[in-house]
Amino acid sequence: MQKNQFKILVIGLLFIGLYSCKNNNSNTATIPQDKVTISVKSDNFLTAGLVEPITIVSRTLSDGTTADCYKIVSKATPTDHEMGPWCPSNISDNASAGGIWLNDGKVYDVDGTFVKNLATFYKDDTWMLYDKDTGEITKTQTEQECRDAANPNVGEEYQNYCVECLPSYINDMQHTYYIPVTPKKAPTAYSFNKGPRGGQNGPEGHERPKRPEGEERERPEGHPGPEGNSTMPSNRGLAFNGVVFNAPAPVDNILNAYTIAPFDDAGGHINLNEGYHYHAATGVSKKIVQKDGHAAMIGYAFDGYGIYENTDANGKEYTDLDESRGHYDDTRGYHYHVDNAGNNNFIDGLRGEYAL
Repeated sequence: MQKNQFKILVIGLLFIGLYSCKNNNSNTATIPQDKVTISVKSDNFLTAGLVEPITIVSRTLSDGTTADCYKIVSKATPTDHEMGPWCPSNISDNASAGGIWLNDGKVYDVDGTFVKNLATFYKDDTWMLYDKDTGEITKTQTEQECRDAANPNVGEEYQNYCVECLPSYINDMQHTYYIPVTPKKAPTAYSFNKGPRGGQNGPEGHERPKRPEGEERERPEGHPGPEGNSTMPSNRGLAFNGVVFNAPAPVDNILNAYTIAPFDDAGGHINLNEGYHYHAATGVSKKIVQKDGHAAMIGYAFDGYGIYENTDANGKEYTDLDESRGHYDDTRGYHYHVDNAGNNNFIDGLRGEYAL
């Protein structure tokens, strides 16, 4: 009798164990993160913003492999919206006469009142960008003044200026960019804040690839400098109009000189090295609305993954983003969501390998 009870107990425990294993397996089964990988669609770019048709070329990637990449030669100016204005002319001007300023996560209209109250805004009486008698705002008027006032080591003669560089200063500018046709996930994400993981050589365990023999490296504007430095791009990606999503504007350097270099309502401004470029996504440039209410697509990062607006169709931000400001779904594959416009930022890293 005891022997039969023991057999029944053992069989029962085995059954429970098998059922438990089956249950655990079904509960913990996961869908591979990259079940869907979306290739770059060159047709998404506006041809009016390009110098020449987009072509496919073979390029070395950041992990040392080669891949087909789109070669995109941009005019560095938007064709889907106007540029400017940036600086109002008088402290009596309303918001339509000026652009925007980004500070501590908020977007401010650069109207006459904003300029008038800069001393209060920054709690520093040194700020005085206008004539007390006429209300006229002191701003750059020529290309040379733009060049001098935008210099990080700006002289005292350009302190308390509103810096405004005009489209007429960059008529013949163009830039060449390369984006992998199909994104390739890196072993570890590249961080814009700290450089590639594991140092300048890229993700941990990866050495920085050497340039192929005899190949001239064309860096997009904003790429770090002399040969031998990190190849990590400082720019984040391209809008569909060919304008670059730039690294955060060096606001501290600007403010230390008691200058202000506003962005226009599209989040962009001009410097003489990079042309027109964005520092914030404000919903003005071309976007591709998503049928399911997901945030609209606005461009591509330099690793080929899509870049989307900050919030969905209902104005809600995404709460499941990774350290690069990206996440995955089966419709769009892995993709990024830009930061809030007031944060002077787009994305925080590249999850994929990028073209050198």
